[in-house]
Amino acid sequence: MKIGIPRALLYYYYIPLWRTFFEALGLEVVISRPTTKTILESGLRHTGDDVCLPVRVAFGHIIDLKDRVDVLFLPRLVSIARREYVCPKFLGFPDMVRQGISGLPPLIEADLNLYRRDSLYPFFSALGRNFTSNRFAIYLACRRAQQVQARYVQLLEKGFFPEEALAILYRGASEEKREPARGWPRVAVIGHPYNIYDPYISMNLLSRLARSGVHVCAADNLPETLVREHAARLPKHLFWSLGQRMIGAAWHYLQRPDVDGIIHVASFACGPDSLTGELISREVKRRGKPFLNLTLDEHSAEAGVVTRLEAFLDMMRRRPLLQVGGNGR
Repeated sequence: MKIGIPRALLYYYYIPLWRTFFEALGLEVVISRPTTKTILESGLRHTGDDVCLPVRVAFGHIIDLKDRVDVLFLPRLVSIARREYVCPKFLGFPDMVRQGISGLPPLIEADLNLYRRDSLYPFFSALGRNFTSNRFAIYLACRRAQQVQARYVQLLEKGFFPEEALAILYRGASEEKREPARGWPRVAVIGHPYNIYDPYISMNLLSRLARSGVHVCAADNLPETLVREHAARLPKHLFWSLGQRMIGAAWHYLQRPDVDGIIHVASFACGPDSLTGELISREVKRRGKPFLNLTLDEHSAEAGVVTRLEAFLDMMRRRPLLQVGGNGR
């Protein structure tokens, strides 16, 4: 049996977990192709005007998969951490897909809800019963999936980006991490994985920075405990897990003297991003570091993004000279 997993939304967070679990149960995992103009346009045709860019892209990936697999994996993501929630559009995504796209294969759903518990086993148990009645096989698949996911997180925390970590896990790529050249500026790119790691949506932002002689770090390169420690500085607990991760990472990188600038990447029409982006912007201004806020949608022009990026990098490189001049030396 072939099970399809869209290369969208929380794919870059959890693909080792999903893939390992299904393969351990004997399924063939089929992942949708990388985002293209065709995938984006097909998603636009099946969504309304009030839907954010990541969900529109996800629709395109569902359409890319639906005729190539026997079943589609669309978990209902309610909560991924205690006392917190994810975006409401993620929670309703399976229903949106069912209503918006015809001719779908069967949808494999299970509620991922850790609001009141920490264990993933009930989720995997409900998921595994779609394919086998052997509870021990489901338990072993769950345990193996969590082991591979933990290894994936370790690679991210060593400084690898998701595609690099996946290449190490599944294609035997070298684990030797190339250190940036001496004197390279360091920029923290703060944004959700489905925005910054998708080359088409981000317009190759990370590659452009690397080609410009910039060392890039992201929220996913930080341990969860460190991110939450910094996010706890907010006067009120932020109950969006993904937004809390953006806030905590931004606060951490702003304190580091080796980080020369911050780029915040958000999606147009994303309510949580509009709040967290404003909080990050205010803190950056208070600390005086170079800052670029990129808001992406299906109308974003590559030339405009490149121009703003070049201006940001120029500002960041000139900043030490301006500080010296301002000190009268």
